[in-house]
Amino acid sequence: MSDDRRTRSLALRQKLALGVACACLAGCVAWAALVAPGDHLNGLSIVLAVAAVVAGLGVMRVRHQVDVSAAFLVYILAGAFLGPASAFVAAVTSEVAATRMVRTRRQAFVFNLVAAGFAALLAGTLLQAIAPREYTAAFYLILGVLALSMLALTWLTVAAFMVAYDGYSAAWSPRTLVDYLPSGLINVVLVVAGAAIYVEVGLAGIAFALAGVLAFSYMAYLLAQSRGRTEQYVSLSWGVLAGLLRALDTRDQRAGRHAAAVARFASDMAESVGMSEQDQELAHTAGLLHDIGHFALSDRVAERGRTLTDEDWVAIQRHPELGAEMLQDLGMYGPVAELVLTHHERIDGRGYPSGLMGEETPEIAKIIAVAEVYDTLTAADTYRTRMSSFEALRELRRVAGTQLDAGYVEVLAGLLSGEGVEYRHADAASFDSELDMERRIKQARAG
Repeated sequence: MSDDRRTRSLALRQKLALGVACACLAGCVAWAALVAPGDHLNGLSIVLAVAAVVAGLGVMRVRHQVDVSAAFLVYILAGAFLGPASAFVAAVTSEVAATRMVRTRRQAFVFNLVAAGFAALLAGTLLQAIAPREYTAAFYLILGVLALSMLALTWLTVAAFMVAYDGYSAAWSPRTLVDYLPSGLINVVLVVAGAAIYVEVGLAGIAFALAGVLAFSYMAYLLAQSRGRTEQYVSLSWGVLAGLLRALDTRDQRAGRHAAAVARFASDMAESVGMSEQDQELAHTAGLLHDIGHFALSDRVAERGRTLTDEDWVAIQRHPELGAEMLQDLGMYGPVAELVLTHHERIDGRGYPSGLMGEETPEIAKIIAVAEVYDTLTAADTYRTRMSSFEALRELRRVAGTQLDAGYVEVLAGLLSGEGVEYRHADAASFDSELDMERRIKQARAG
């Protein structure tokens, strides 16, 4: 099929889907108007009307095109105690209010109206027809089953229209419906509990309960907003840092590979000594960023084969401070910046920039120091004469207790003893693989 024919076919399909949705919406409006005289109008009508607006304003987008709010609870309760027309009005009110909080395409708004409105009308009509007049266990059982059915019907209706309009998307796969089953069951429990509260306590009870549910929904909305901003901030921060390291790698070809190697060695050593997963991640992150301060050094310092002046060495010894300051400017305060600042301190207090003694230096910084020296000695791109793993360990043991922590030198030796050349000489270490932006963003999203 040619692109032109495919485009025409898509446009025709979209017009058909939107036309069917508009016709269904018109049918729902006519249905609501027909059954409206049989609805009950009382104090609960006002409470649920207010709740519908607040529920719509408290909507949160948890996944692309998928929104969550307390609107379902409101319009099912309206269908149970007021009638199908009231349930329809509550559903429409919530959907309209929701457009004030989340960006929704016009066609998606129509599809949402149809799905929620039809489910509300159907639930109210069925409850009038089959639910017992007395509020017995049978009433609550029927209400719960209908609520779960309407929840699935709403999702399936929106999914059908969206797939017809945009084509298949993983956002509307059956797997997604299964993923939302737990939250659906919570909605059903809340519907049944809300009905029982209204029956047993009255209007004041349901008003109080709805206020609590809506307040919780609003808190969840604020949490979702906060997580979204955190995700954006983490993505931006790591994007900037990754850009700096890649720029540094163009000046000094070993920078990216060396950062990845030190990160991997450091995290493996932290795991080997039994540090927590949080500390292992901290060791990995600080290892990846330990030389970020080199970005602020002159090109002359990074150039291979050049004899460095005293001024150059002074500048080099400032790179831990420069790196820590850069991380702090990007908001990465605390442990990572501290480890970057202290990874060139020595056990004997003759390191830089602060001349800390062994016990004053963070343990993870000592690990990074061992990993960095080892990779510098064994890498193919080292500025020194490359050493074998055995030779490098012998050199590390020689300076253990003065420059490096003797315990962590032996930890690294233990790690290397069971590994092959590919691990011992981290020539293939990948900065992008160790950075793993997607994983870091997911961690930020999870909090």
